[in-house]
Amino acid sequence: MRSNITLMKWMIANGTLLKADANAQYAAVIEIDLAEVTEPILACPNDPDDVKLLSEVAGDKIDEVFIGSCMTNIGHFRAAGKVLEGKSDIPTRLWIAPPTKMDALILTEEGYYGVLGKSGARMEMPGCSLCMGNQAQIRKGSTAISTSTRNFPNRLGIDTRVYLGSAELAAMCALAGRIVTVPEYMEQIKLVNAKAADVYRYMNFDQIPEFVEQAATVEM
Repeated sequence: MRSNITLMKWMIANGTLLKADANAQYAAVIEIDLAEVTEPILACPNDPDDVKLLSEVAGDKIDEVFIGSCMTNIGHFRAAGKVLEGKSDIPTRLWIAPPTKMDALILTEEGYYGVLGKSGARMEMPGCSLCMGNQAQIRKGSTAISTSTRNFPNRLGIDTRVYLGSAELAAMCALAGRIVTVPEYMEQIKLVNAKAADVYRYMNFDQIPEFVEQAATVEM
């Protein structure tokens, strides 16, 4: 990151960073006031562009939950762990697949693998997993909520209905066996927000002893 930041600043200083012309024309300009987003938004089965508010879809039965994909960073897995901590025998089939071995290593060391495993989650090997359906698939005809970026027909499984949402919401739906209500979400998210600074930490490899020690053995 430090290297990339330096490069970006160099490009700005030298006028080589690409930017739009002053008179550029766009097909559309979309402005979103985040202050107006007062509840979670989900993409509905089976189109990532079909988005609705949580209050519009609450109550729909959920059979399976997938928390994974390259767009789900380590903080999202910690957040799901906070929601699921102390819970077991959940009514859904829950799949957990960190995107990289590094995520899996840190989550294991921090105890989150144990928390997620005790909840009844299926701990998949790091990688795409259900996101591409290349390691496993959800049951035929089931309804699921996924943290992946696409929910096209048959992507996660045959004849399935797939919602897309956050890891926090997905974990709550895994516990309830349905899409939770807005009040339920707001109550449970307090557990995560109370420790947000720790939960949503990124992996800074230059601050993790194991990586620093290994890196020091390499001569450049």
